[in-house]
Amino acid sequence: MRVEVAYARPERQRLVTVELAAGATARDAVYASGLAEEFPEIDPERAPLGVFGQACFGDAVLRAGDRVEIYRPLEIDPKEARRLRARER
Repeated sequence: MRVEVAYARPERQRLVTVELAAGATARDAVYASGLAEEFPEIDPERAPLGVFGQACFGDAVLRAGDRVEIYRPLEIDPKEARRLRARER
């Protein structure tokens, strides 16, 4: 089956299509994509993942046509960011 794997930095984004066997997991797709070699900050065993914007675990079984997304850690908690913006006003 064919799935896509996406990763984005503010300055650069990559979308890779991979061919996997039926029953493959989200983590399998990350390994097959080669993005961990291209972006050394990605740890395929620990990276937060999602499928079409819905968070999932690495062992989530994929279906043909799925898009696995590798998420970056938040730089700041969204609540804290709102507090800081409110103080600046």
